[in-house]
Amino acid sequence: MEILHLTIPATNRFATEYTAQDEKIQPYFHYRYNHISDLKRRIEELGQRNFSRDKLVSHISDFMNGFPTSEKVQESLKKLNDDKSVVVIGGQQAGIMTGPLYSIHKVISIIAFAKEKERELNIPVVPVFWIAGEDHDYQEVNHIYRYENNQMKKLVYPESPNDKKMVSNIAIDSDVCIKWVDDIIESFGETAFTKDIMSFIHKAIEQSKTYVDIFAHLIMGMFKEHGLLLVDSGNAQLRQLEKGILAEQIKAATKMTTAVLENQQRLQADGYAKMLEISENAANLFYYDEVFKERILLDYNHQTQCFVNTDAKISFTLEEMLTMAETTPEKLSNNVVTRPLTQELLFPTLAFIAGPGEIAYWAELQKVFEQFSLKMPPLVPRLNFTILERAIESEMTELGLQLEDVLMNGTEERKNQFLQSVQSKERDEILSELQAEIEESYKQLLAYTSEKEKGMYPLVEKNQALVQKQIAFIQTKFKQSTEQKYTNILSKFDRIQSSVKPDGIPQERVWNGLYFINKYGLSFFSRILDHELPFDGTHKVMKV
Repeated sequence: MEILHLTIPATNRFATEYTAQDEKIQPYFHYRYNHISDLKRRIEELGQRNFSRDKLVSHISDFMNGFPTSEKVQESLKKLNDDKSVVVIGGQQAGIMTGPLYSIHKVISIIAFAKEKERELNIPVVPVFWIAGEDHDYQEVNHIYRYENNQMKKLVYPESPNDKKMVSNIAIDSDVCIKWVDDIIESFGETAFTKDIMSFIHKAIEQSKTYVDIFAHLIMGMFKEHGLLLVDSGNAQLRQLEKGILAEQIKAATKMTTAVLENQQRLQADGYAKMLEISENAANLFYYDEVFKERILLDYNHQTQCFVNTDAKISFTLEEMLTMAETTPEKLSNNVVTRPLTQELLFPTLAFIAGPGEIAYWAELQKVFEQFSLKMPPLVPRLNFTILERAIESEMTELGLQLEDVLMNGTEERKNQFLQSVQSKERDEILSELQAEIEESYKQLLAYTSEKEKGMYPLVEKNQALVQKQIAFIQTKFKQSTEQKYTNILSKFDRIQSSVKPDGIPQERVWNGLYFINKYGLSFFSRILDHELPFDGTHKVMKV
């Protein structure tokens, strides 16, 4: 495996400027992620705060019991109980079979940054992945894509929940899941690793009850030797540790919303679009309604001073909300505003590993942290990867395509240029002349009928449309004939596009890890961590 480091712009302007540490961006953050002095200041700040480390370690240990483990995992649990230790944390939803590659890329980023800072700062640094199990957007996690017939095909998991449950609570039928996954892996073709991969996945599914369980099992199967710890935000036992945090968020609900709106105004004045859709009445907490069997977003009614959802016809006083936080905290859960606060108050966070979108929306949260007398942790842009297989690289070379151009723009334009180059100019000129002659002739005929035989005008007009349609049909058939003649070359353009930039989207947002572990082994992604992975804003291309 060889890794190239290329300069490719981020997917949004804000993230690009943040990665470059543009001075215009800095006022929205408390730390610079790439200055060791800022990280040392962060450690000093964390040293002045108290964390329930023993309870947190006990919970994580219980949660991870049953997933693949190692001595390194046990070492990380001991480290977390050390008052001098800090964590590098990041998270994502629990996609089926780990979801799009960027979830795995984020895990790699967390582990790599934790290892790097432990060496540099000479303190224990623990990698933690936050599974966003409290999220209920099922459509985001229920599918993967597979390359089929020169394009990416969406494969949706056949089971579907009847209500808006948290992903942590969505059960999976093991027999259905195993058959679905087996069909997918078999379509990849058998390799030297297929038998072991299928055996491992079967065991993961059989020992799992939910999406989160399978996700955790697969992630730990790949990364257990790097001491990774997992936490599930949708876990009811974790909510017991969040009682006090939820109470503080309930009491500060209106202040948090005001803080977000103020930050959005600042950003918009500086020319940046807002990322979070938030109303002036947002309470920034969800309530799980046992009648509706759904996770319901709460607003704050300033007139009644109650937490409400008008559609569900529910209303809670401040006292009722605080009682709920204390006695049944599992009924409450965070939204995009309160989740970073919960994370911050649970973990001694040295750094948060963020994707481009997260960087942009965290800029809107600075004053929210300040409401709690906290500072946002340094946000470290996660590593961006593209996996470049040898066969794809060979086809790129054969077609004269530059890697950087394909990563940014795909191959569609170059494919169209090639098609244009092999079209018959003589044929196209003949067709153009024919089309021009027909248009001119019909123009004269229509002028004649409109003046002298008006009753025939609609028929002539309709006849013109039919003839033009036939000319277009002939042009299409000629084009198809050319495409058929060069189908082998055009298929190469399509394969490269689907592999590197499918549908014009970065590889990591479409491809799933199953294809790669079937072809290169379960340790494939873990082996990436054997290489130097500098957090320098470059795009990493793994040549395999």
